[in-house]
Amino acid sequence: MQNITGKPDESHRREAVEGLIAELGQTLAELKCVSSQRLVKLGVSMAHLHVLTMLRHHGAMPMSRIAELLDVSFSNATGIVDRLEERGYVERVRFPDDRRVVLVRQTDAADRLLGDVDVLRSDLIGAVLERLDDDQLARVRQAVVDISAAVEAELTSAPEKYTLLRDHAHSHPRSGATTAPATAAITSPPLPTGVAG
Repeated sequence: MQNITGKPDESHRREAVEGLIAELGQTLAELKCVSSQRLVKLGVSMAHLHVLTMLRHHGAMPMSRIAELLDVSFSNATGIVDRLEERGYVERVRFPDDRRVVLVRQTDAADRLLGDVDVLRSDLIGAVLERLDDDQLARVRQAVVDISAAVEAELTSAPEKYTLLRDHAHSHPRSGATTAPATAAITSPPLPTGVAG
């Protein structure tokens, strides 16, 4: 639809964008709710999952950095990490070159937990997509490609607006590829295996 100036009707476009945001939000909330039920049974909250996911992508981090990325106080971050440590999902280790530096890193148990969550999400999303016909699948795939390109364009076009996001940016694997933790940009060098805390 166009207005008298020949430009697209911005109010209709805004309504379309807001409607899509609402629908996506509701759909993602449903998927998040279902996939988090397993975590609840294991005593793992969404805050715990967030920390584990950050550690998976970035490698070992000091507590101050975890608090910063979670946007919580140091004491709150410590409480979250304490509970994860009690469950065997993280460990505190000292950096060999400076024993005063204590880093938090995930354990093999956390790797297994995150793998289980990924499989659950993949299975659920796969089952949902199986309900679509070929034309619908093609449209969804193209829409996802378009959204991914728009996300990258937005983050690149206004780096100052997304400084904190880009400050701990990492590449997200596509099509089942794996990504090595991008630790160099935000932490000390990776700790050798077996370093005690």
